Amino acid sequence: MTLKIERFSEKRGTRIRLSGELRCKQLTDVRTEIDSDGQHVILDLDEVDLVDIHAVRFLNSCEAEDIEVVNCAPYIREWMSQERARDGNSERS
Repeated sequence: MTLKIERFSEKRGTRIRLSGELRCKQLTDVRTEIDSDGQHVILDLDEVDLVDIHAVRFLNSCEAEDIEVVNCAPYIREWMSQERARDGNSERS
């Protein structure tokens, strides 16, 4: 399965809805979509069913840049939390 990217303009900014598998090879395309808009961006992962570690790190970096990540599957959100905790621990070492 591939990744489908849809863009919607909203009052609060732009919603980018992702569907399918979010993997390393698609992250450049997602970043291009994010960067092409100067408004507030929301990444909607409601229809994302599979991610890899690169995608998890990408999503964490998006949140660090104040990009909202919404409708995320619980396993993805948990993986993001674990990865942030791991990164926090390695910075202290």
